[in-house]
Amino acid sequence: MAKIVAVCTSEKKGMRKKNIDRGMLKIDFGLEGDAHGGPWHRQVSLLALESIQKMRNMGLDVNPGDFAENITTEGIDLLSLPIGTRLRLGPEAIGEVTQIGKECHNRCAIYYQAGDCVMPKEGIFIKVLTGGPVQVGDPVKAITEPEE
Repeated sequence: MAKIVAVCTSEKKGMRKKNIDRGMLKIDFGLEGDAHGGPWHRQVSLLALESIQKMRNMGLDVNPGDFAENITTEGIDLLSLPIGTRLRLGPEAIGEVTQIGKECHNRCAIYYQAGDCVMPKEGIFIKVLTGGPVQVGDPVKAITEPEE
């Protein structure tokens, strides 16, 4: 079963996020208390623990939140989810995949340490359609595929 392994926030943009273990996803905003929240298409960012492990394998001491992702998952292939896929996160929240990867305008500290960063290539973004609580250990599941 795919699950949430970290729920992370930061007070300011451009910072690593801190795992707070639980949070509230809010419709048309994102993760309550996070600097990236707001009425836009990248309300919540997700990154797989498997992607973080790739950076660890390069010798970096990195953890969930270090790539500024809101939710770190394990056991779901985020990159295989097409835009428009709906995800259930925890018991109630539903998000829709709006973007896969992103352009990094400013190189982050991780990039300078490793010469690479996984978030621009392997992170995904969702907008929150149905709010609800999320916490470490909660299931993550694709519930619908986008319409052709």
